[in-house]
Amino acid sequence: MQILKVEEEQRRRASLPLATYNVGTVHEKQIAFHKCPKRNRWVFGGNRSGKTECGAVESLYMALGIHPYRKNRENAFGWVVSLSQQVQRDVAQKKILHYLDPERIIDVYMLSGRKDSPQNGIIDQIVVRNAFGGESVIGFKSCDQGREKFQGSSLDFVWFDEEPPKEIYEECLMRVLDREGDIFGTMTPLKGLTFLYEEIYLNRHQNPEIWYEFIEWRDNPFLSRKEIELMERSLDESTLDARKFGKFSASEGLVYPEFDESVHVIEPFPIPFEWQDTISIDPGLNNPTSAHWYAIDYDNNVYVVAEHFVAGRDVDFHAERIKETCDRLSWHRDGKGRVEALIDSAASQRTLASAKSVSELFAERGILVDTNVNKDLFSGIARVKSYLRRDNGTPNLYIFSSCVNLIREMKGYFWGSGDRPVKKDDHALDELRYYLMKKPYNVEKEIKSPVQLDKERRYKRLVRQRYE
Repeated sequence: MQILKVEEEQRRRASLPLATYNVGTVHEKQIAFHKCPKRNRWVFGGNRSGKTECGAVESLYMALGIHPYRKNRENAFGWVVSLSQQVQRDVAQKKILHYLDPERIIDVYMLSGRKDSPQNGIIDQIVVRNAFGGESVIGFKSCDQGREKFQGSSLDFVWFDEEPPKEIYEECLMRVLDREGDIFGTMTPLKGLTFLYEEIYLNRHQNPEIWYEFIEWRDNPFLSRKEIELMERSLDESTLDARKFGKFSASEGLVYPEFDESVHVIEPFPIPFEWQDTISIDPGLNNPTSAHWYAIDYDNNVYVVAEHFVAGRDVDFHAERIKETCDRLSWHRDGKGRVEALIDSAASQRTLASAKSVSELFAERGILVDTNVNKDLFSGIARVKSYLRRDNGTPNLYIFSSCVNLIREMKGYFWGSGDRPVKKDDHALDELRYYLMKKPYNVEKEIKSPVQLDKERRYKRLVRQRYE
């Protein structure tokens, strides 16, 4: 009889929504969210893309101590944060109750309504029995309660269902600090370029604990094509990016909408010596001095392989750091051991404050800079666009993930008034333009004979041996 009861309980648990979540009802990007080990994770998703399921299931994984991809904590305490109490009841709370085994519930504390029918009221906390035999707590908060209601507790996790106000986000960061807890959010970015655009989207490559993923309708295999087409027809173009793709948008529009982080940003790899091309510099004093190292492969694809980006330092400092990076990359030099680079033509100008120009100061420190660059803004933007996406739809430009400032600027470069980009955070983009304007427009690979290729290899080998 006891064996029959155990088998019956096993069948009951196997049929629960949380148990079946990983079996046929979850798609790849949801799994990527659960597998990610970072502590600040976000899913930017369109409506009906499956983003809310991610947050609800992740919260229960942590509270119940049954997370399949990370170390579980005993007696966890976490918050589920919604925009309002009504949204809490209708969305996040509803999802939690859907996936939570009623047998796991020890007690429910209500803000309003009856605890024997919590789905119809506003829940304050749910106490659940975890896999360690102890008790965990899932608390519910709403942003309309104000910042004061988010103070005082130490938490293992916080799930934001939709984008919170900045002050509440910052307060919750403090709540997970001493327990080294997790922040995760699921949202459709309908408010434009808010603080999360700056804090999360632009900073993923600068903060090692930040991760995000975009989920769109077509990533959800359980949405029918017919339903997707109906939703597409119901939205105007200005809101389609957010509601369909989960993408941030601004009324001014991106200068480089062709830039796709999943395509153009790649992990670093050793660059062959013969791919090395040159360095491009945009100098600054109070503003950052930006320098990047550029390489070209045999198919004329451009790679941005290293970055120097520092503000408030003099030429001595920048020259030393640039030479150190050249040493690390075994970057080519001329016969006298000097580094060659492009630089903003303004670097050739002398001022009353200095008897020498910036280009002369760099040259004295072993960096020969070429100031003959084309600074035409619109031609340069067109050239960058042509490298981001050729006529056949494929890119000619790849950026190593270590070049965090170039990536950030590429994602945050917007048109302003007067049909000109906003003059802000564009130092890396300026020297990218200087470099690409030196290259032919949409270069196609030259077909060379075996004899030509062999001669080139022999010449490059001699040059490499000369400088080694």
